[in-house]
Amino acid sequence: MRVLLVIGLSLLASGCSIFGDDDEPVEPPAELERFDETLQVGRAWRKGLGGGTEDLLLGLRPAVSGGRLYAGTHEGRVWAADSFKGDTVWETKTGLSLAAGPGVGDGMVLFGTSGGTVIALDAADGKERWQVNLSGEVVAAPVPARDLVIVRTVDGRVRALSAADGSERWFIERPVPRLTLRGNSVPAVSGEIVVIGYDDGRLGAYDRRTGDPVWENLVASGRGANQLERLADVDGNPVIVDQDIYVASFHGRVAGLALESGQFLWASEVSSFHDVAVDWTSVYVTDENSEVVAFNRASGATIWRQSGLRARSVTGPVVFGNTIVVGDFEGYLHFLDPLTGTFQARVKTGGAAIVSRPIVAGELIYVQTEDNDIIAYAVRSRGDG
Repeated sequence: MRVLLVIGLSLLASGCSIFGDDDEPVEPPAELERFDETLQVGRAWRKGLGGGTEDLLLGLRPAVSGGRLYAGTHEGRVWAADSFKGDTVWETKTGLSLAAGPGVGDGMVLFGTSGGTVIALDAADGKERWQVNLSGEVVAAPVPARDLVIVRTVDGRVRALSAADGSERWFIERPVPRLTLRGNSVPAVSGEIVVIGYDDGRLGAYDRRTGDPVWENLVASGRGANQLERLADVDGNPVIVDQDIYVASFHGRVAGLALESGQFLWASEVSSFHDVAVDWTSVYVTDENSEVVAFNRASGATIWRQSGLRARSVTGPVVFGNTIVVGDFEGYLHFLDPLTGTFQARVKTGGAAIVSRPIVAGELIYVQTEDNDIIAYAVRSRGDG
């Protein structure tokens, strides 16, 4: 589910069909059908961090780097563990209402907060390096970019902070539409280019060192008779692969663009507020109705569409070996064949919803539920070993 923000008015937008009112009931979630499983999913470890984030729509999602997993809770708890075994390495309480992160890199673990603070912890021991107060809530993970940290805030600003002490190096500011989805996309960094998706449906590229614009292009442009229908937002994280960018937009398109120029390589009229996933041949996205769709990476042609999860508030997909994985509002993980979209396996993590897409590192896939359970799974084909 996503929350739409309006000046003087709060509206709810479901991941279903998507706007419902008293005269138009919201579409019920699809019933899960049985199938013959071709993958065997086994739990490697589980850790309960306590607390919960129900309906807060935060950007908290584990991150793995250097054999360690890092995760945080809205209550301010940060936990670092051996990513393979789940054994605690360190733990700290920040005293902050964490809302996004962690971003991990350059020896730092970075979080944004509901109060507009960015905090940097030392990845080795969890000790605070610095924290800085910004102008707005941070609901997209801060991104380490060598000597800088790139941060989005909900007031339409993008800042580059010094990785050494959090001081501001440059910032970009643009107007926020009157109506927008709750959430921001996480900036993507490649070399000296920072790519940012905006609440007005635009995608922009900027010089990492100075913030100077390189190019901008319109990805989403909602059309309709009212503000809800005209809402356009790039809420999913841009993904950079080689010299190409792949991105999804709400009331817009799933598209491939050239990193150097921002020119469209292809575009398909599919509305989504999720991150895309990319492998050698395909681009995968969960659309606004929770149907998972695969596109040809070179041409944008639709390869398959899986509608068996419709209206189940499905997360964005992630590529995990020879399977595509999504989570849903009942805490299920679904494993799909990347060639056909058919179901390969299903496992229930617990009763709490999975609202952020799983992450993959090595031979394990990790998920954080709304009640802050961190769970790691391994997958193998049935009949192996």
